[in-house]
Amino acid sequence: MTKKKKPKKDSSQKKTYKGIVDVTRSGMAFVAVEGLTSDILVKQKNLNTALDGDEVLVDVIRQGRSMGRMEGHVTDVLIRKKTEFTGTIQLNKNFAFLVPEKGAFLPDIYIPENSLKDAKDGDKAVVKIVAWGEKTRKPVGEIIEILDATDTNDLAMKEILIECGFPLNYPEEVITELAAIKEKITAAEVKKRKDFRKILTFTIDPVDAKDFDDAISIRRLKSGLYEVGVHIADVSHYVLPATALDKEAEKRATSVYLPDRVLPMLPEKISNELCSLRPHEDKLTFSAVFQMNEQAEVKQFWLGRTVIHSAHRFTYEEVQDVIETGEGPYEQEVLLLNKMAQTMRAKRFSEGAINFSSQEVRFQLDATGKPIGVMIKESKEAHQLIEEFMLLANRTVAEYVSKQRVNRQPVPFPYRVHDTPDEEKMHVFAVFASKFGHKFDVNTPESIAKSFNSMLQLVQGKPEQHVLETLGIRTMAKAVYTTENIGHYGLGFMQYCHFTSPIRRYPDVLVHRILAQCLADEVKIDKLLEKRCKHSSDMERKAMEAERAGNKYKQVEYMQQFLGEEFEGVISGVAHFGFWVETVDAKCEGLVSLHNLPEEFKHSESEYALIGQQTGRKYRIGDKVKIRVVAANLAKRQLDYDLVDGGAADRSTQRRATDRSTQRGATRGKPKAKTGQARGRKPKTSRKKK
Repeated sequence: MTKKKKPKKDSSQKKTYKGIVDVTRSGMAFVAVEGLTSDILVKQKNLNTALDGDEVLVDVIRQGRSMGRMEGHVTDVLIRKKTEFTGTIQLNKNFAFLVPEKGAFLPDIYIPENSLKDAKDGDKAVVKIVAWGEKTRKPVGEIIEILDATDTNDLAMKEILIECGFPLNYPEEVITELAAIKEKITAAEVKKRKDFRKILTFTIDPVDAKDFDDAISIRRLKSGLYEVGVHIADVSHYVLPATALDKEAEKRATSVYLPDRVLPMLPEKISNELCSLRPHEDKLTFSAVFQMNEQAEVKQFWLGRTVIHSAHRFTYEEVQDVIETGEGPYEQEVLLLNKMAQTMRAKRFSEGAINFSSQEVRFQLDATGKPIGVMIKESKEAHQLIEEFMLLANRTVAEYVSKQRVNRQPVPFPYRVHDTPDEEKMHVFAVFASKFGHKFDVNTPESIAKSFNSMLQLVQGKPEQHVLETLGIRTMAKAVYTTENIGHYGLGFMQYCHFTSPIRRYPDVLVHRILAQCLADEVKIDKLLEKRCKHSSDMERKAMEAERAGNKYKQVEYMQQFLGEEFEGVISGVAHFGFWVETVDAKCEGLVSLHNLPEEFKHSESEYALIGQQTGRKYRIGDKVKIRVVAANLAKRQLDYDLVDGGAADRSTQRRATDRSTQRGATRGKPKAKTGQARGRKPKTSRKKK
């Protein structure tokens, strides 16, 4: 009996995956594939025109030994993450090239003569890639905007936006659609809605705000209860699904806030005019209306489309003044709403929400955008008034939709979720907090929240407050959008969504549409909803990166005038190559490099510190130090500091201590010297958003 031969494996059958390209600083790329434990390595020559952030198909060309990393070749680019780039024009006789900024890992972009506009050799420009050469596989582009190189601030802010993937202008089809939108609110449209125009309604926003997307109404009912309405701009009335406007809003997903400008998600005609709830104008809104008593207990609620007429536009400062003095426009209503908000806030924290305080640093700018001062904004009761009613509306909408069913299944919905803290990070933080006398119960998520609130209350006004709050936030997961509802840990809510800012966030537009379908009992399942949620979360992170880069640019620009001067600071971060110090007054963060310290230091993650190898000296997050500003590089958006006390200015004393320590240690065996210290940049961190 002859044995059957085993069929040979067909090596020509390649595995193909879909994923997102991540290009590293070295130019090497990796494709992240959902479900794979390890990314697929792709060398530059195998990227096939794919750029950072693109969604691609990749064939595996090498499996990797002993379960090592797979290597692949990009076969197709499915979605371009970014199509606009900044650089310098290199002009030839009948064509030009855009030479991208360093580190873009992008070939020079060919620009034909008919797409040059009035560009001159050496101009800075924004170019949009419109095609890739079939044979050359090189990009072909057209000039979108020629940048004014003499206006360094404007140039820097625009480069930051482009760098983070946000286009500066809207496509022609969007502008065409925009012009066709009818501005007048018809009587027929008003009849479809609840009319709140005769009920006292007002907005409360920052002093420089132009897009007012929420308003509050209040009146006393015959029952003795109060009717409080949370009215949100009805963006979904004007921005219809699958239109050019909608596609562009989805692509951007969020407005971006830089120190001197806002790049709106929607064109200004919508964000600042049609949908902005400006005073003394009829406006279309989507509302959550509550019947409440003075103790802020909700007895009944209603959700639906409305029309309002705002009677007054408050700034936060004006409302805060009414709260503190008891005098001002509509003081009785403002004081009652504030009392309700503070009651809801106290109840929220008692039920498990975590009470992290926040400071917002903003620059005072002159007419040219140059920073001339720093303002630190803290959350006061006026801010909390709006926050609590917006939270109530968001939570109520999410709870309502979560109870709806289609074919006995929950309605797919873009929840805003926040996971429980990372167990390992939490244990490290608990050990650190214990050194300040704070005991953490890390057995359950509920006990962790209680421990946090206890600590945050006890550290108020103490030297360690800033460091414990900062590190506590870093233990937290990032809030994201998803159809998989796991609740919002930080807020202590089982159901939560974003309903209250559709002018500046695309998930809120999706929430409005799905809510409208539920109210009409006409739910249409969106099979791409989870993908839209993920994209919105990604773009939110990109917007935060842009905001951090813009703020960092202003920090560097502001500190340029103080080169050589000394400041009090607090250590705000540590790494193996040095530590960051944030100045106390201006909150400007710079790096103290290990190269400028008088001995070798080891990074201790558990202590959030650098520890001297010979003297045992520690530089720990939260420590107060004195620094000198030694470099302010605007191009790199980087500040460099020297340590004054115990650093470069005090090296002779430190060296003597080091020499004595080394001599004492000679008989015990010298520590091995490190071959070198790497200088790097601070890891990116995300600001917590609800």
